[in-house]
Amino acid sequence: MRSNFFWASALLLLSSGAYAQKATSPSNTTSYVSSRSPKSVARPKLVVGMVVDQMRWDYLYRYYDRYSNDGFKRLLREGFTCENTFIPYTPTITGCGHACAYTGSVPAIHGIIGNGWYDRQLNREMYCAEDSTVKTVGSSSKAGQMSPKNMLVTTVADELRMATNFKSRTIGIAIKDRGAILPAGHTANGAYWYDGSAGKFITSTYYTNVLPDWVNQFNDEKLPEQYTAQPWNTLYPISTYTLSTADEKPYEGKFKGENGTSFPHKIAGPAQLASLPAGNTYTLEFAKRAVESNRMGTNGVTDFLAVSLSSTDYVGHQFGPNSIEAEDTYLRLDKDLGEFFKFLDKTVGKGQWLYFITADHGVAHVPGYSKENRMHGGTVSTGESVKILNAGVKKEFGIDKAILDADNYELYLNYAAIPKVKMAEVKEYLIDELKKIPGVQEAFDLKSIGAGSLTQPIKNMVTAGYNAKRSGDVMFTLQPGWIAGGNTGTSHGVWNPYDAHIPLVWMGWGVKPGRTNRNTEMTDIAPTVAAMLRIQMPSGNVGHVITEVAH
Repeated sequence: MRSNFFWASALLLLSSGAYAQKATSPSNTTSYVSSRSPKSVARPKLVVGMVVDQMRWDYLYRYYDRYSNDGFKRLLREGFTCENTFIPYTPTITGCGHACAYTGSVPAIHGIIGNGWYDRQLNREMYCAEDSTVKTVGSSSKAGQMSPKNMLVTTVADELRMATNFKSRTIGIAIKDRGAILPAGHTANGAYWYDGSAGKFITSTYYTNVLPDWVNQFNDEKLPEQYTAQPWNTLYPISTYTLSTADEKPYEGKFKGENGTSFPHKIAGPAQLASLPAGNTYTLEFAKRAVESNRMGTNGVTDFLAVSLSSTDYVGHQFGPNSIEAEDTYLRLDKDLGEFFKFLDKTVGKGQWLYFITADHGVAHVPGYSKENRMHGGTVSTGESVKILNAGVKKEFGIDKAILDADNYELYLNYAAIPKVKMAEVKEYLIDELKKIPGVQEAFDLKSIGAGSLTQPIKNMVTAGYNAKRSGDVMFTLQPGWIAGGNTGTSHGVWNPYDAHIPLVWMGWGVKPGRTNRNTEMTDIAPTVAAMLRIQMPSGNVGHVITEVAH
């Protein structure tokens, strides 16, 4: 009787329309097809993802008073900023960062564990984007023998292409090959990067056998020659650069042929473009041409443009984050961004494009700067350390060349030379000796991360960065302020906030101005884009949707 009563009641509700009214109520989280359903899924005309290589989070605000109203200030005024966005893995390196931002995944899954790693099958180092099966298109060099084949998962751009049955167009652009290739994904219509030896943008046969006419026309304009025809001088009077150190510093790197580190800097031609702010200008000019020539955002489906600005990284490595060179680079980038946003407004339509800006990693202070200001800092030479460790293992165990290679703060051990019965002893010896090196904070067996004494969040970050088939055997971490590098310039790659705290700002289609100070992660970028586009998240995604953005 109860069963009959239940079904009778249900039929009565359905016939009266009460159930249908509740289902279509705006306050109800479950949606049903009704006369009020939209005819199509609302999406932006164009998504522009931008990675600023080595951009520390604090650059959003450090030079804020000097920025124009149209660049970074417009971003912060009209956009939504995730103030506490962190990289959830280590090492914090370019290849990993570009892969992570667009896949929502981590090196343990997407496979890009660094810019390179030791390949045990090939018995040599493997570059993250190398592909010997393809050829260069656009020059006679080997700079085009690249593809995304080493990345094991899809990107959000791949997912968009599949969701539209490949009607959407995806293009990746950067001076660095990995900065163009990894974000654009496996199914991209094109990826283009700069060949300094040729002074122009190139690609590989993975994408096409012949450069498109619009790329040839752009290259024929020979902008690199124009940009490098004059010395690099400051945009404004140098006396106004009060947020930076003095111009001449012994711990800054010199350009080839220069006797000091002061402005103006002599330019050696197009091959040096990557190390200048003009490299960012050049990249954005090419991005504009890509949008125009491919009619991106005007094809009735959402297109995807992935841009990486590489010159900030070259400048940062050479001069450090407190240099006048770094300040000038960001002041010039601010103006370039303002022009780029105006271009998108005019070409695609204001409010019709979705944009996000982030970084692949940050950077440490130059150790010389830290010491100068009574802070901790120093350098560790990985190469010299390996020589010393190998000599120690030979003396202690009689084993020659126990360490085959060192990449990404990891040691790759020589399995052929080290007997299995001695492997644990050799590892223990190396770990003990690594800890004795000035600047090394901790060393541990990567295959026993869970059993170690690593504190959080380092343990989780190391685990997320460990790929069982590509990572090494023993890893070491550095004390805060220390870098693996030389006597001038600086580097990145560790778990500390100066390397792992990155900017993330959203602007444009569907984005309400605001900010959040809750912790978000680099892995959250791709699923948030996917949620806004109403498409599947990438195949290796471990991130979460930032609901304040994709509301």
